[in-house]
Amino acid sequence: MKRREFISGLGGAAIVWPLSAAYAEPAPTVGLLLPWSESDPAAIGYVKALREGLARLGWREGENLKFEQRWTSDEIERTRAYAKELVELRPAVIVAPGPAFATIRGATRTIPIVFALVSDPVGQGFVSSLSHPGGNTTGFMLLEFSAGGKFVELLKAIAPDTKRVAVFEDPTNPTTPQWWRSIEGAARDFDIEPQQALVRSDRDIDAEIAAIARAPHGSFIVPPQAFLLIHRARLITGAERERLPAVYWNPLYVKDGGLLSYGINPATQLANVATYVDRILKGAKAGDLPVQAPTKFELLVNLKTAKALGLTIPEKVIATADEVIE
Repeated sequence: MKRREFISGLGGAAIVWPLSAAYAEPAPTVGLLLPWSESDPAAIGYVKALREGLARLGWREGENLKFEQRWTSDEIERTRAYAKELVELRPAVIVAPGPAFATIRGATRTIPIVFALVSDPVGQGFVSSLSHPGGNTTGFMLLEFSAGGKFVELLKAIAPDTKRVAVFEDPTNPTTPQWWRSIEGAARDFDIEPQQALVRSDRDIDAEIAAIARAPHGSFIVPPQAFLLIHRARLITGAERERLPAVYWNPLYVKDGGLLSYGINPATQLANVATYVDRILKGAKAGDLPVQAPTKFELLVNLKTAKALGLTIPEKVIATADEVIE
């Protein structure tokens, strides 16, 4: 090859390569607005489940995907600030579990949003219907509020002498009125006196546990709310200290020493969320994807805790449990 042709060929190659790189599409961004504390191992596990779910579908951070995640610790002002921040970044899709969803939905009606751990998206006005959510929103449901009756039923089965039950709730959580009505009605059907325990601090939790323990045959129920999950150690320790039977919604409570839980596994749901994120990244419209209801519910029992409380768990409960901790 002549020297002039060789140099010309190099010059052509030098021009073509930068142009192709310049026009390569940037990796899409997934925004995560997370209602938990970034130091909570359980919450870290939920995000890991989502990331692993996306990786199985071919989406890997640093290769063809970016993440922008914000941890709010379920604090109202921090949630609002981070919602605004994420919207300004213009991600391809935002994932918002639990109470974080209502905030991000108020911040954008154009960026696709996938929610998780939301109890009643239709009743709360988040979507038009489960089959056709419409707008920029779709996602995965948590427990329906009717599960409050199941909590009471299980409580009565494992602690038949129960006369009073406190329902722990966060007064700022939009699901508080619905969970209270559901559990209150079911408790009265079982001749159990319900009382609402509204808490926003460890001090509140301690005070409410002490109040329910002042008379015999007390107990409590912990429904699905982010604040309560963040402060689960306080609830579990208080139940142990005052020897109170308690029913929770998340298996983490039981694995951390709680008595009994009934509900879904959030890590499994976050892994499922990845399938909708994948479809949206490939061009699907969020409002065209039907809201998914949970199909698997887990019952966990901690026999070690039951023994410490002086309770004998009925064989029928143990036989139907998905996991028994001894």
